[in-house]
Amino acid sequence: MAKKKSAAVKIWYNKDAKMAALKRRTVGVIGYGSQGHAHALNLRDSGVKVIVANRANSDNGRLAKKHGFTPMKVEDVVRKADLILMCVPDEVAPGLYAAKVAPHLRPGQALGFTHGFNIHFRTIDPPKDVDVIMVAPKGPGHLVRREFESGNGVPVLVAVEQDASGKALPLALAWARGIGGTKAGALQTTFKDETETDLFGEQSILCGGVAALIHATFETLTDAGYPPELAYYECCHELKLIVDLIYQGGINYMRYSVSNTATYGDLTRGPRVVDAHVRAELKKILKEVQSAQFARQWRAEYEGGMKNYRRMLADQADHPIEAVGQKLRAMMPWIKAKVIRKK
Repeated sequence: MAKKKSAAVKIWYNKDAKMAALKRRTVGVIGYGSQGHAHALNLRDSGVKVIVANRANSDNGRLAKKHGFTPMKVEDVVRKADLILMCVPDEVAPGLYAAKVAPHLRPGQALGFTHGFNIHFRTIDPPKDVDVIMVAPKGPGHLVRREFESGNGVPVLVAVEQDASGKALPLALAWARGIGGTKAGALQTTFKDETETDLFGEQSILCGGVAALIHATFETLTDAGYPPELAYYECCHELKLIVDLIYQGGINYMRYSVSNTATYGDLTRGPRVVDAHVRAELKKILKEVQSAQFARQWRAEYEGGMKNYRRMLADQADHPIEAVGQKLRAMMPWIKAKVIRKK
């Protein structure tokens, strides 16, 4: 089967995005978590009027107060805002939208999303008289905020799903510029492509694949009798060093930077790790994303109380690599190690 030819992606920068599209408009940020706090603070610092919806007595609500916002009810934010940013978790958003957002929407407003999941899979179905746009940063919210404060930006994906006003794209680009995204580049996409590539990347390599490979390589060494401390350094700690090289200059630069021995092992053994069986599984995972099978499974898990999710998470948290890793990271104060406390 011939490979599909990818079309050239349009990229916008500061010169293409005018903040005037947000002039005299109020942006309402629903949820003050990872993405929510970054978008709210960056937009405010860019001269935009921002209001925030979050439970006042929660950790995020208290953080919003510390940052100078007055947490409001979702319904009140929807009534007062012109652009409403949905910055709550994918699994929470549909219920919140149906109960507290949809009843208070009015024609001419705009709904903004930082991920396309609920629009693409139709768990949220906005009315036809509002704009539906997306600005999806290619990084967590804390990085979006940190890069903005340093005068830089994180690349973003921009999409327009519904252009009721005829001005949805300039609005999305203003939002992207307001959080610093057009400094690094705002790439044109669709809700469908952003959602499917994002889910596939998370499951196949960024989270699922890398975590499974770390565990498997660690277990291979420890099962063979090697000290777990050595296994941790080789199979987990040094991963950052390699990723940083790839991040800076691509795979070619990584191979240029490591030893010839490492590169030869990479070239000859890597294809044995990611073999035909793995590639077949990757295609299955992509089809599960594209067909909405994963989305349905995740919705069912959430609506069923997330029992399997919590059980699997607890099992993974007890993996031997976590204990040895915590001990070794404590010996390196310069990395500012984080510890997740069990509840």
